[in-house]
Amino acid sequence: MSDVDDFLTRYLNNIANQYESSRFKPECEPGERETVKVACRDGVELTVDIYKPATPGPWPTIVVRCPYPQQVELWRLHGEQLNRRGYAMVCEWCRGTHTSGGTWEPNVNERNDGADLLAWCEEQDWIDVIGLWGTSYLSLTCWTVADITTPKVASICANHYGTDRFSSAYQKGSFRCDVLTAWAMQNAGHPVSADYLESARHLPQMTVDEDMWGGRLDWYRDWISHPKGDDPYWDEGFWGLLKQIPSRVKVPMFIHEGWFDHHLGSALTGYASLDEEIKKHSWLRIGCWNHYFLNPLEGLEPEHLDATEVPAALEWFDLTLKRRQTPERKVEYYEVGDDSWHTASSWPLPAGDTRQVSLYLAEDGALAGEAPKAASEVGYDYDPADPVMTRGGEALLTTMNEIGARIQPEPNWRDDVVTFESEPLEHDLHIQGRISVDLYVSSSAPDTAFTAKLMCVDPDGTARNYRTSITTIGLDTPDAAPYTPGETRRVTIDMWDICWKVPAGSRIRCDISSSDFPQYAVHTNHAGLWSEQTDTQVAHQTIHMGADAPSAIVLPVRG
Repeated sequence: MSDVDDFLTRYLNNIANQYESSRFKPECEPGERETVKVACRDGVELTVDIYKPATPGPWPTIVVRCPYPQQVELWRLHGEQLNRRGYAMVCEWCRGTHTSGGTWEPNVNERNDGADLLAWCEEQDWIDVIGLWGTSYLSLTCWTVADITTPKVASICANHYGTDRFSSAYQKGSFRCDVLTAWAMQNAGHPVSADYLESARHLPQMTVDEDMWGGRLDWYRDWISHPKGDDPYWDEGFWGLLKQIPSRVKVPMFIHEGWFDHHLGSALTGYASLDEEIKKHSWLRIGCWNHYFLNPLEGLEPEHLDATEVPAALEWFDLTLKRRQTPERKVEYYEVGDDSWHTASSWPLPAGDTRQVSLYLAEDGALAGEAPKAASEVGYDYDPADPVMTRGGEALLTTMNEIGARIQPEPNWRDDVVTFESEPLEHDLHIQGRISVDLYVSSSAPDTAFTAKLMCVDPDGTARNYRTSITTIGLDTPDAAPYTPGETRRVTIDMWDICWKVPAGSRIRCDISSSDFPQYAVHTNHAGLWSEQTDTQVAHQTIHMGADAPSAIVLPVRG
């Protein structure tokens, strides 16, 4: 059995166990699966699998749209288990996938095809009321029709996806290749046998499709051509439409996310953008899990993690479809390190509920509560030909074994990794919100990257990362001027939201470097469009500290 097959088997067993352990017990038997063709407005016919309970209808019905043929057994399992709990299920296979007609082109057909499926559902007398459900790309197919839902649609449960595509693709100029380069290879529309890591490092990246994958993918080339968030590309066409949808959503939404899911940043943007009236009747739940709802904490098994997707979805659909109640606003989130769940009236917390605490980088590798008065610096050489390989992170999808909080190597474990560490904390530190790292840096290159990895070091010396991120000098701010080698410049490494308790007796550690591959594409140390670079050069990097260059970690602290 291959690793992929083994993962799918374990995943199916996990889903079955989630149904069985939920408080929603079987109440009837499943019927036989039916398969029909549903015509789209342009005449293309898509395959639809229908699962109905073996009891008289009409039934509350869960509608999903899926592009992944490898998930046939998963949705058969969901259909049968939902039938047992009194729901029908409709699973449509996206255009050009599985046995559906048409040509597969990611994203762009989902709005019209989804609208056509909902129009068909409106005509089915066995469908009583509809809930849309999906995770990842299947969640995208929910979002694409969230503002044009038909009368039978009562609610949406959208897991692990956001509507700000740019923030899912880039972090300050660095491409999330472990998410999107790998996804492009897996969903090219034809088999791709090339090595993924070699593909992600191919120069120029702009021609990797024809050079290594067997055919041109214009949509991938578009993604890697627009590294600026204010580029009109992200506000036009499909991506522009997707960004606007949250403010126009017509039904209550349940947005289900994980601290270590690569769509977290984009999903929280989508939640924040919901119309206030819709937000009053929507749920947000953020737990400690990865994109696959698996425990991301290496070596730890918290008792209250509750890393599951099915029970929460069943609760949502029981309320909105079976009981036909309008939900009241609910925000729930898990505190990493405390193994506790919390509720709030909003996310993020009101500004007055947190305060900023700064830990300053010091010459001796310390993190101090006050900025050093004397200026100092530390340097290293960054060679793109020998990048720091990702060990733990949140913007990962394909390198599954590195997703999450992983046990880290010793401090300063490479010549191009500089470690800073605090003294043991005297009191618990409750971090809640967005962490940032302000660095004063200089480089011998005309453009380059800087990374930060923030960790908790247990009293026994075990270190685990909880937040990582990156910036490039050239794209650190939207109006960043071209960089002159040798110039000292302040950059800010912004990290995604988290709720995290660092317990008393532990230390905070921060590793600074210039690469984190394959979580982010390798920076070549050249200026200009990254995907057109054809070679690399070594850069000497300098971190400036103290005096007029107070490099620091800025923590939002509760209490």
